[in-house]
Amino acid sequence: MVYPEVGVLPKVVDVADPQCPPDGVIVEVAATGVCRSDWHAWRGHDPVELPIIPGHEFAGTIAAVGAGVTRWQVGDRVTAPFVLGCGRCEFCLSGEAQVCPDQLQPGFTLPGSFAQRVAVPRAQTNLVRLPDTVSFVAAASLGCRFATSFRAVVTHGGVQPGQWVAVHGCGGVGLSAVMIAKAFQAKVLAVDRSAEALMTAGSLGADELINGSEIADVTAEIVKRTGGGAHIGIDAIGHPAVAAASVASLRRRGRHVQVGLLLGDAAQTALPMDRVIAQELAILGSHGMPAVDYPAMLELVATGALEPQRLVTRVVELDAAGEALAAMDAPTGPGMTIIEPVRSSQPA
Repeated sequence: MVYPEVGVLPKVVDVADPQCPPDGVIVEVAATGVCRSDWHAWRGHDPVELPIIPGHEFAGTIAAVGAGVTRWQVGDRVTAPFVLGCGRCEFCLSGEAQVCPDQLQPGFTLPGSFAQRVAVPRAQTNLVRLPDTVSFVAAASLGCRFATSFRAVVTHGGVQPGQWVAVHGCGGVGLSAVMIAKAFQAKVLAVDRSAEALMTAGSLGADELINGSEIADVTAEIVKRTGGGAHIGIDAIGHPAVAAASVASLRRRGRHVQVGLLLGDAAQTALPMDRVIAQELAILGSHGMPAVDYPAMLELVATGALEPQRLVTRVVELDAAGEALAAMDAPTGPGMTIIEPVRSSQPA
């Protein structure tokens, strides 16, 4: 699926098979997620070189292996982070490939996974082996939103049992954060303007629900319901007012984690820094998760402690991917859409 210009509805076309990189593999894509990051690029908020095949949340089986690759073979079930680190810089060598300055990204700097096959360079650093018990659909749902939320809640947020996590926005990212926080025995307050999204958050275990269209002062309501403010606030939308509200509703020494993208003019948004200083608040960003950290998350998925497949509300074939991407122009229902470009004989 390709779009040649910003905002032009993507279409399915025939293209040549990708060439296998010497340091990489070709993955036959069994499942790939439709993410708001793809939508941002399609709408021109995050510039990419056009034409391009979008898609960066994928799982499948290896169809070809480059000459310089060891440890991987044809038929292996795999996924990969959306940030492909170089494997050589100080950040990659310290296990922080998600901030590699020489990073590559399928769907943004490389042809993406809205296709039957995708080339994945730098396989030694970035490929992740899937447990047999983790389906391709579940693995594709981890790729960007779930993994980024996992890092936001667990690594940056340092969530502890009994702490309050306020999740602002209950789309794919926010619902992932709700599920993850509950798996770590935290108390969760979910905020959204959609009754349907809040209902889904409640079904995942959220302890408190706030409908922003019905409450005049959401910040005060969060402080009231959490007995002094949230320990961790997650902006899962990417909006200046939401980010400011998250910071303002933290308790002293709380942590705000920005997950939703703030692009264009919103990138220069102001936050209540007087409160940040006086109450020693922390402001952190979460940009994916490196491959070296995937096994801990996948173990929780394999054991059933995390069930990302519950967040998948729609599975479509490749020819419906363009419409699924364009649907993000308006508020969409809760959950994730997954594309299945290839019907695989392996568990999906």
